[in-house]
Amino acid sequence: MKKVYLETFGCQMNVSDSERVATALSSRGFEMTGREDQADIVLINTCSVREKAEQKLYTRVGEIRKGRIHKPIVGVLGCVAQLEGETLFRKIEGIDAIVGTRAVGRISEVIGRVLDGEDEVTDLGERERDYDWSVTDEQRHSPHVAFVPIIEGCNKFCTYCIVPFSRGREISLSASAIIRNVLELKRSGVREVHLIGQNVNSYRPESDSGLEAFSGKTPFSRLLRAVAATGIERIKFNTSFPRDFHADIVDAIEENENLCNWVHLPVQSGSDRILRMMKRGHSVDKYLKKIDRIATSERDIAVTTDIIVGFPGETEDDFQGTVDLVNTVKYDAAYIFKYSARPGTPAYEMDDDVTPETKTRRFLELQEHQRGIQKARLRRYVGQVLKVLVEKPAARFDHQVSGHSTCHKVVNFEGPANLIGQIVDVRVTEVKSNSLFGQHMSPGLPLS
Repeated sequence: MKKVYLETFGCQMNVSDSERVATALSSRGFEMTGREDQADIVLINTCSVREKAEQKLYTRVGEIRKGRIHKPIVGVLGCVAQLEGETLFRKIEGIDAIVGTRAVGRISEVIGRVLDGEDEVTDLGERERDYDWSVTDEQRHSPHVAFVPIIEGCNKFCTYCIVPFSRGREISLSASAIIRNVLELKRSGVREVHLIGQNVNSYRPESDSGLEAFSGKTPFSRLLRAVAATGIERIKFNTSFPRDFHADIVDAIEENENLCNWVHLPVQSGSDRILRMMKRGHSVDKYLKKIDRIATSERDIAVTTDIIVGFPGETEDDFQGTVDLVNTVKYDAAYIFKYSARPGTPAYEMDDDVTPETKTRRFLELQEHQRGIQKARLRRYVGQVLKVLVEKPAARFDHQVSGHSTCHKVVNFEGPANLIGQIVDVRVTEVKSNSLFGQHMSPGLPLS
């Protein structure tokens, strides 16, 4: 029995892909291992969004092969594999197989060809029509939280983004299949599902199958109601595209308690001029109207975002517009990135005229600004009792456990390990830099 070590970089879609790769390999007689040094086969599921992805892959392949008497088979999966294809064989010595983002269902066959002695095996083909999206309990990243893909690919072609090229065009899974998946997860003991995709609210299935009984102005809001009707305890979704974010999504959250009170809505810039150069399809004003609908909800919905600083042509006035927008929205959290060019994107042809020093200064300034806002936003939870899904022992302290609230805050508290997998009441007592600390409200202890 050959042992396989699988390493994953990047987004939730990559994690989800890796879960299905592990499921497929296990069903074909391979043994998954957490020990790279014991593996006969090492698979690297790559991400092209981060800077210098190819260089990091080069370094990683060298590390894997260094010092090993019996060299493992090395396979590259994911976005870098899809974009670079067979050129990786010439660029990086030691790679035996390349598998694209939509070919992961054939991973067993690819490895089989390498084991049979075939050199430099490549599969960049399309996904099978009968592709199995299921994941066995043993291969999920968590026994309590599951990722459920509802759409893959992207049609938006933002000028800085490589995803439409690495993941292909938007294809929505059928609502019936998604609902069946959620019901199976619920039966297996999963407490929380994340509906995932590059742009979940761009969801457009080929038919209404599974949505017939549910109202809503958009297919995505109808899907939210349909998944809520399964009775699974918690539902989150990520990521939303501002242009396709409509008020009926907030309506659905207000109508269904198990639709969690968290929205991730990437703005990228607070300058209309830069947004046009990025081809984001929204203006600052239109974006703020969507934020207003979230902010006026009867539920306290946490909002997070992504921001790029130093995009080609960004002036100090443009950057100040982003600072102003952050001040206005008051995000619960913001993931801030310094712009770096990606070969193959339209922005790669633009003059990257913002100096590295300026990018770093703007990054640090906005990060420090957001930290103050984030801390103030976290303080509003002090004294509140939050529902926390306990997921693991706390990383830094013994006798503590850690989990997420419905508003997607990390919450740590003192408690026994047998609480893992349970949803418990925790009264927030303290604010940390990026998390909350609280007291477990044991049965019989008053909530107020």
